[in-house]
Amino acid sequence: MQVTRRRRVQKEHIVVLGRRVGRRATLVTACVTAVAVATGTAFASTRQFGSEQVGQQTSHGEVISSDQYLSPYGTRLVINDGKLMASRVSPDGTHLAAAVADGDASLVVVNLKTGQVQQRIGSASVDDLRIPNDGVGQEAPVYSPDGTQLWLGQADGYTRFTVQADGSLANPVAVRIAAQGTQQALGSGAVFSADGSTLYSAINGQNRVVAINAATGAVEQSWTVGNAPRGIVQVGQKLYVTNEGGRAAQPGESTLNSYGTQVPASPVTGATTTGTVSVIDLADSSAAVGSIDVGLHPTAVYAKDGAVFVTDTASNQVSVIDARRDKVVQTIATQPWPEAQVGYEPDAVTLTDDGHLLVTLGRANAVAVYRYGGPQDPVSYVGLLPTDYFPTEITTVGGQVVVSNTRGIDALRPDATGAHNTHDTTSSLTTFTLPSDRVIRDQTAKVFKENGWTNDSVKLANGHRAKPVPVPTRIGDPSTIKHVFLIVKENRTYDQVFGDLPQGNGDPALTQFGENVTPNQHALAQQFGLYDNTYDVGTNSAEGHNWLMQADDPEYTESSAGEYLRSYDTEDDALGHQASGFLWTGAQAVGQSVRDFGEFHQFLTKPADASWQNLYCDAKTMDTTGQPSAYTLASSSPIPSLNSVSVSAFPKFDLSVPDQYRYEIWKQDFEKNGPSALNMLWLSSDHTGGPASPAAQVADNDLATGKIVDEISHSPYWKDSAIFVVEDDSQAGLDHVDGHRAPIQIISPWAHHGVVDDHYYSQITMVRTIEQILGIHPMNQKDAAATPMGTAFTDKPDYTPFTAVPNRTSLTDGLSTPPPCGVDVPAAQDRHASPAPRTSAPPAAEQAVAAQWAAWQSLQHLTGPNAIPDYANPAQMNHLVWYETHNWATPYPGETKIYSPSQVPGAYLPSSETDG
Repeated sequence: MQVTRRRRVQKEHIVVLGRRVGRRATLVTACVTAVAVATGTAFASTRQFGSEQVGQQTSHGEVISSDQYLSPYGTRLVINDGKLMASRVSPDGTHLAAAVADGDASLVVVNLKTGQVQQRIGSASVDDLRIPNDGVGQEAPVYSPDGTQLWLGQADGYTRFTVQADGSLANPVAVRIAAQGTQQALGSGAVFSADGSTLYSAINGQNRVVAINAATGAVEQSWTVGNAPRGIVQVGQKLYVTNEGGRAAQPGESTLNSYGTQVPASPVTGATTTGTVSVIDLADSSAAVGSIDVGLHPTAVYAKDGAVFVTDTASNQVSVIDARRDKVVQTIATQPWPEAQVGYEPDAVTLTDDGHLLVTLGRANAVAVYRYGGPQDPVSYVGLLPTDYFPTEITTVGGQVVVSNTRGIDALRPDATGAHNTHDTTSSLTTFTLPSDRVIRDQTAKVFKENGWTNDSVKLANGHRAKPVPVPTRIGDPSTIKHVFLIVKENRTYDQVFGDLPQGNGDPALTQFGENVTPNQHALAQQFGLYDNTYDVGTNSAEGHNWLMQADDPEYTESSAGEYLRSYDTEDDALGHQASGFLWTGAQAVGQSVRDFGEFHQFLTKPADASWQNLYCDAKTMDTTGQPSAYTLASSSPIPSLNSVSVSAFPKFDLSVPDQYRYEIWKQDFEKNGPSALNMLWLSSDHTGGPASPAAQVADNDLATGKIVDEISHSPYWKDSAIFVVEDDSQAGLDHVDGHRAPIQIISPWAHHGVVDDHYYSQITMVRTIEQILGIHPMNQKDAAATPMGTAFTDKPDYTPFTAVPNRTSLTDGLSTPPPCGVDVPAAQDRHASPAPRTSAPPAAEQAVAAQWAAWQSLQHLTGPNAIPDYANPAQMNHLVWYETHNWATPYPGETKIYSPSQVPGAYLPSSETDG
């Protein structure tokens, strides 16, 4: 199937939906300026996106899904093989080796003389040379001093390559480091001794540094260091090691888990509270390992001219250590925008020969430039140079500066389908000669524009009595909305759900769960509005829930994408939490009440007989009798501030729990206790992969959503409520505009009704809108710069409630064992809409391959107390769902046949499965 890539570019407007007749709709345009005036809301324009779409080239640069433009300084080499996690230049400066994840290769070699990719290793398309066990570590591969070897860190040690005369790699040899209990090695930063005989490696998963014989691979010495050692550099006879998790915890200290170690952490946010650099004396093997306190999340370390530079990523600074005294003598602020002090995420540093200190700011897509004279000479800030998406490494080669950008130009890898998935990730190298100060100042203004950094983006209430409006201009001013509901769903693109709606910019060829599967979402879109230009930022669930709860995917999670073994979902990992807190801690800080139903939870216990079928029947009993559940399920979070406001009976992600059960648990709490100011719910059945068919699970999710809206809109709280429905990410399907485009819904008396809204929105702007309504201060520079969705609201409320639509797809379709209370009999399907998929026997020619898929699915950890979102390989999961929703009769877009699991292109994409 060939899907045509279509981008609808039009003037900024909102379209009002008329009454639908059959499958047709009348469209009437309404001026956005009039809308803005009508709401009584005026914001500083921190974004000029209008109705621009992700991937579109504009005068400001390319639009990406993280509320930014891309237009890097210098030249660009796009690497269409996935995310570049870390890179290293060969000693002779001719080649760059990069660890890559989420794409076609695990290791890429770039010829810096030609500016071309010379070699790709580890992909399914390369059969002459593979990396043992595939996978890459969190830090860069390292060349031996003579350039004859390259070592690549992995989960259980290293792979050692021979570097040939032309710079290509050969002869991969596995160098394994034994696990300590359940803690694997997780090879991280490494550095060779000057003579090349020894490789000193940070063993991230075991909180130690080892000396490895480069010839034999034997571990010859080991030192215990701080928590989660990451970067390492040698200065004379000393090793400096950054410990991202800081020092060991002291008795009685507040802690949280990180890969099996309890690290010092805040009792409110669960974020780490210390950062250290360990100092190892190589000249005295009996000397105790020293420790230097630095900022939070020390990641990269670089040394030159007697100074050791450490990027304190979560403290947004660089610590400068005088190597003669092992003392921090200067901290350099990397906070270029006065409106926000955090969220820039410095993650790499280098010093030029002419005295310029260059620091990459990962989340700002920029390089900060400083003049540097010496360790104790205060630096002077020069300005910023724009890069591609998330710069993660920087170095100099001759007179050139080379920057490695983890996400390159976003998810725009060329493919044969014309449609896009979030895993179509790219990376890039940008190269330039450091320009004059005048040019850097000019480029600084460009960086500000690309990030939307403007004055007065965060306006606080000034004490004057303001008239309540839905989305106040100033944080702390009154809103007509008192109760916010955030419903988080799982993994769908816009086209998968709404591609069949002719009113919006959809592609029906990509629609898998149209109106007869999701009648409530379609009815909600008809009544409350269709948003067809909104984007999820993350690639997967590990990133998506962070973007929603933290308005960021912290560098720790971003850089872990190649090796998710340490932490995929960071709910139970202190290193995945930002010190500035979460959406709920921000609400608590301003006195707003919070109630959580499963979102950001990590643990679940339930009885052995609490099967999907039994919980489905129990939900029906609760609905008819109003009695509590017959089963005791307990869901919880390791973060104290969230656990204290959570309803434990509401289960977290587990596809053996129907969303009908979750709805009943929520409804009983709502009717007994009423809503809080901030209410968060995780409805996860639309992830698919549980006992019922994909269409049945999405229908279950759709019906639960409709019932929740029905319950709220028929309650006394409706008049001052707003419901935001959002996917955590959009990775589980294709979209003709961009893989990050996702279905969202804004449901409120105060929301514009019956519109098609083409404005560029994102998860970040949604979070900022919630903050603005509830008076929550933004968490970092990302939500601080975001424009609230004022154009989605009006000051003329429409209090018409919503009545849930009966499901048209059987909720029990595809079950191998029917529920004891009987199978679900759905309502009749709309004959004007595409028929909903229903499970049937695969065609005879596909029965063998379908059996292989059934065996594959049985191995995925998608159900039970230990269920893991995205455990299944994403490429394989998406193929299976496509086949099932097309009754095994239609190949995946861009392909010509039904593949078995092992034949799927992209079966090497990282997931919790492949990395754990």
